[in-house]
Amino acid sequence: MQSKRTNSFGKFFENASRNPFFIGLGVGLYPLVFYYSRNFGMINSWEQFGYFLALFLLFPIVFFSLLKWLSSFSFVSKWEKYILPFFSVFLFLFFIKIILYTDMQRKIILGIFIISTLAAFFLQRHFKKFVLIQLLLAAIGLFSLAPILMKYLNYSSAWKQQPDAIESVVFEKTPNIYYIQPDGYVNFSELEGGFYNVDNTEFKTFLGERNFKNYPNFRSNYISTLTSNSATFMMKHHYYHNRKDYSEMLNARKNIISENAVLSIFKINGYKTHFITEYPYLMVNRPKIGYDFTNFKYSDIPYITTGFNVGRDVYNDLESTIASKKADGNFFFIEIFEPSHISSTKTASKGKVTERSQWLDKREIANKKIEKLVNLIIEKDPGALIMIMADHGGFVGLDYSQEVYKKTTDRDVIYSTFGAMLSIRWPNNEVPAADTYFKSCVNVFRILISYLSDDEKYLQHLQDDKSYLIIKEGAEPGIYEYIDENGNITFKKI
Repeated sequence: MQSKRTNSFGKFFENASRNPFFIGLGVGLYPLVFYYSRNFGMINSWEQFGYFLALFLLFPIVFFSLLKWLSSFSFVSKWEKYILPFFSVFLFLFFIKIILYTDMQRKIILGIFIISTLAAFFLQRHFKKFVLIQLLLAAIGLFSLAPILMKYLNYSSAWKQQPDAIESVVFEKTPNIYYIQPDGYVNFSELEGGFYNVDNTEFKTFLGERNFKNYPNFRSNYISTLTSNSATFMMKHHYYHNRKDYSEMLNARKNIISENAVLSIFKINGYKTHFITEYPYLMVNRPKIGYDFTNFKYSDIPYITTGFNVGRDVYNDLESTIASKKADGNFFFIEIFEPSHISSTKTASKGKVTERSQWLDKREIANKKIEKLVNLIIEKDPGALIMIMADHGGFVGLDYSQEVYKKTTDRDVIYSTFGAMLSIRWPNNEVPAADTYFKSCVNVFRILISYLSDDEKYLQHLQDDKSYLIIKEGAEPGIYEYIDENGNITFKKI
């Protein structure tokens, strides 16, 4: 009985290994599953799913069906035993390449061609085994993807609910508001000491001459653009959804770009909202756009991208957008990607000394960009409220940014990670008394809304000004409070 089953399976697979459907499935299914397992937060839209199904599955199935049809002709049939293995190996490795490297990488493509040629000539007798291995890899990959899908399907939006009626607030003041976010710009206190230790007088003077008030000890609550901005625009803590891994926070881009408490409040108060960015990093998974205007269209953004393959000049885009704005009641979210942070991985790092030097060079670039943007806004819209707030620090002092997931009690490392720049130019230089509440990103918009509505009751529900981090090494894995409300270093598992 067992022998018959084995023979039946072998016969089935012998036929399947020559079936265009199974060959195409073997070529594309594992790369598709692997891509989703590694990048789910960047590719979780239905539009992308349709594109990837067509690319990874439909295309190879149709392609191998065409090859089988061509092999029915005598001048092609003698090469069939080489053609199918060659293209099976080539497309399989090429798909792996394009999900790991979004640019062309000609040397890698040449290497794939050579490997595929050798495989076609020396391994063509074992082609059915190769197809089996491809399908087994896909099956294993599905087991890895299943927990991610379960988390996505069981995602709870309860954390977004506000503790009061702030989303029904009515503004008494309606200045145009420009939020400039320089990625990874550490706060001025850390910049002038700690691992940075650089003279920042020139830039501070520039801001002072334009009536900005600096908040030197300000910090973020989370350590990445997605996690920090999610809390900022929702005005609520999410605690990384209590996850213990490094993968992107689920629905983070939707929280920032599609719908959030801040956008909702501006819209009910008649504001026109604008999102202007250098790179479409926050748009790569094609979330529904909640802003009235964005300087990128989805037709500009490749389906397979990290978000940094295409760029725009935010100065030119802001200048043209200001020209078409309403007289008042405009909100601009302007994202620039300097100075960013040090290299992410150990292999990419050039060591903490060089990483620091490179970060400082990028800070100079950020300063020039900010100065140009500020001068433009003041010239075109002198009564505007301008807020410059970073999403997190620059991680200077570490060899690479992912090193932060190891437990540390080094105060300068922790503040290099969480310290974030905040400077605000208040209309008519009238600084509200409530600005004493500015400590961390999560409460910034609630404080601004209290100012715009002339109602201090919204300050009664400020979130805890605490900073949190996922710890993977050096302690029990989990979410830890690293900085308390008073700015003291703590290490408390939540």
